Parts: sequence; C-alpha cells; structure tokens
Amino acid sequence: MSEQRNLVLLTFPDTTASAFDEAQHLPGLHAVAALERSSDGVLEVRDTFTRGAGVATVGSGVLGGLVGLLGGPIGMLLGFAAGAALGNAAEERYATEAGAAMIVLSPRVPDGGALLALDVRESSPGPADELAAKHGAAVERIDEHTFTEQVRAAEKKAEKH
Repeated sequence: MSEQRNLVLLTFPDTTASAFDEAQHLPGLHAVAALERSSDGVLEVRDTFTRGAGVATVGSGVLGGLVGLLGGPIGMLLGFAAGAALGNAAEERYATEAGAAMIVLSPRVPDGGALLALDVRESSPGPADELAAKHGAAVERIDEHTFTEQVRAAEKKAEKH
C-alpha cells in the first residue's frame, strides 16, 4: 500500500480512554480526537491531541525574531511578534477546520458509545486496525480528499441557513 492520508474512524461501544492514549503513538499520526455520546444523546469531545501543536507559532516567531535582528532589539521583538502572529493564524485555521470536521463526524458517534477520529498518513492499515481489534472497535477509513469535500459541503449548507 502506498502512503495515503486518511481519516480513520474507530467506533467503540463504550469509552475510548486507553485507546486514545495508544493512538497518540501510531506511526504517521497527525491528530486524534475522542468523541463520546452519553446514553441520553449528549455529545462531548473528551480529548484531542495534535502532533507538533505550537510548532508553527514558535517557529515563525523565532524566524521573525532573527530577521528582526537587523533592526536591533526592538526589531527583534517586533519580528518575533509578527512571526508568531502569522504562525498562530495558521494554527487557528486548522483548529477551525477541525471543529467543522467534528460536526460532520458527530452523527457517527453511537448513543452510549465513542469514536476516535485519527488523522493519519498510513503506509499500511495494520497499526490502526490492530488498535481497533485490541479495543473491540469497528474501523472505517475515509481518504483525505473525500472527507475534505464532506466538510466543505457541510460548511456551505450551514452558510445557506
């Protein structure tokens, strides 16, 4: 199997606590979110993890600070602030898109059950499938492009209302 970025959905009949911790160590994982629905239908995002969160903000800030060195101490401070702001904007956009993705996924969370949504670049389905089997979860894969289209369609539908 060639490497492919997928959204891997693991659906559980109950909670995801130990599976969430293990999912953070899957090869190629970018992000994971744990959604749980109570038996009375209330949905909750229990936990999220993004590998490399904050790297864009800090990295852009440091780069801006280095460029700002040309303007002295004040230039360094302003460069760091400007770089960090740009990096943070990129991370905020990802967070907004992740929120829209959670809305699209919410109908897949069973009453009294849970869902782990894994954003992962897979060269093999083995690791995620083994995690699912170990915890008694059903597995569904949606390729990155198909899921992005589903999220965009949901956003457009929401804008119309």
